[in-house]
Amino acid sequence: MRAIQCTSVAFISALLLACGGGRGGDMSSSAPSMARGQLLQSPPELLSTVTASDLLLTLNAASNQQLFALSGAPVCDVLMYRIEYATVGGANEPTTASGALMVPTGLGSTCTGKRPIVLYAHGTTTDRMFNMTDTSNAEALFLTALFASKGYIVVAPNYAGYDTSTLSYHPYLIADQQSKDMIDALTAARTALPFASATLTEDNGQLFITGYSQGGYVAMATHRAMQAAGMSVTASAPMSGPYALAAFVDAVFYGEVNGDGPISATLLLTAYQKVYGNIYANPTDVFAPQYAAGIDSLLPSTTPRSQLYAQGKLPEFALFSSTPPAPQFASITPPTTPANLAVVFALGFGAGNLLQNSYRWSYLEDAQAHPDGGFPTVTTGVAAAAPALPWRQALQMNDLRDWVPTAPVLLCGGDVDPLVFWFNTQLMQNYWASRAPASASINVLDLESAVASNDPYGSLKNGFELAKALVAANAVAQGATDGGALAVDEAYHAQLVAPFCFTAVKAFFGTQ
Repeated sequence: MRAIQCTSVAFISALLLACGGGRGGDMSSSAPSMARGQLLQSPPELLSTVTASDLLLTLNAASNQQLFALSGAPVCDVLMYRIEYATVGGANEPTTASGALMVPTGLGSTCTGKRPIVLYAHGTTTDRMFNMTDTSNAEALFLTALFASKGYIVVAPNYAGYDTSTLSYHPYLIADQQSKDMIDALTAARTALPFASATLTEDNGQLFITGYSQGGYVAMATHRAMQAAGMSVTASAPMSGPYALAAFVDAVFYGEVNGDGPISATLLLTAYQKVYGNIYANPTDVFAPQYAAGIDSLLPSTTPRSQLYAQGKLPEFALFSSTPPAPQFASITPPTTPANLAVVFALGFGAGNLLQNSYRWSYLEDAQAHPDGGFPTVTTGVAAAAPALPWRQALQMNDLRDWVPTAPVLLCGGDVDPLVFWFNTQLMQNYWASRAPASASINVLDLESAVASNDPYGSLKNGFELAKALVAANAVAQGATDGGALAVDEAYHAQLVAPFCFTAVKAFFGTQ
């Protein structure tokens, strides 16, 4: 679950990362006691009109050529609205959140009238002021170009804890809260739409849910929650998400440290402490003393990550100590297999590490006593039934290997992803294989897979291979001596996989 900084429009370089409210959590006492999903301003705030001609100029910029190649020329103008709405935090405390409502308009036959809605969940960011209405944000630009300018109404919440939200923390990967936030944003957007479009653009009743990395997890949790509530979902397309959350975090503690591990670990641990209240009695139980002070309120932040590293608030890479917590764990401190990811895993170990070695030992002992059914060995395929460590209990509650969709689903990613491991997708696919009804067409796209005869995604797979080759070639030209392998690893999740999966999702939604 790599933390994403949405500062470049050269694709979803801002995308990334892996139930229910409980005790604890910051109470947003200043938040109004309003019904969930209530629109807090009417009419909604129109920030800008993105014309098709202006968007075309943006897409023709050198930094956006690949996006243009995948999205094609814009068809519709886009009205960009900012909405604020009432929702809840991780402990069901009342709060507010904001988001983007993108409304297509114009003369094209697909730009007005009854149009489908795309509900989008964004990737991990540490930026407290993150805002999906800002088209200098790569995700917002991508949604504008690929969906809104092609006639989809887009609803993209910023999440509680970001932008103008009154919540003092972000309930990171809390399935119940994040799905409620998404549903509340959708409710508010549907209220706002008649004001935003003057009834020229209307909801046609089709709802598509998607998201990338953290947003992939949120999209799947939202589909699950809406299905359980009897709400209509036309189809969903979670991308590269940590769906098998308990197995994913187990893999990290077994030494398979994903990229930017300190960021995702800090967001996860502090959010779960806010919500459940029992992850640690004192931050030093988990975090090294040099980082413990103020860690509970560190992220998200208005301070850029580079400054947080420079100020010594967080390590950039070292999640764990290079010293094994016990002799039996020497071979996974760090692991050397699989060989293609060994360099990535090794970056997660070193001096100035974020997490206490004693906590890693406690976690591994619990993982061995109560193993996950999907990692390190696939047995039941589901999370451990009764882990003893409080954090593993919370991860089990938020793991998504417990439901079966009744509407079509596309899962997309790449099977050598060093940030959100592909086994998350494989475990969901296997869980659904014998359980999903005929109405739930389960589609899985691995961009690394070979192009088959009449492969509908053949051109995307070929384009993906070319994109990887270009990244490697550029790295070699700049002096890389590893054939560009590390550069590809660094770009893989956010810059390489993301745009091709988004394009596949657009095609998938178009067939429903």
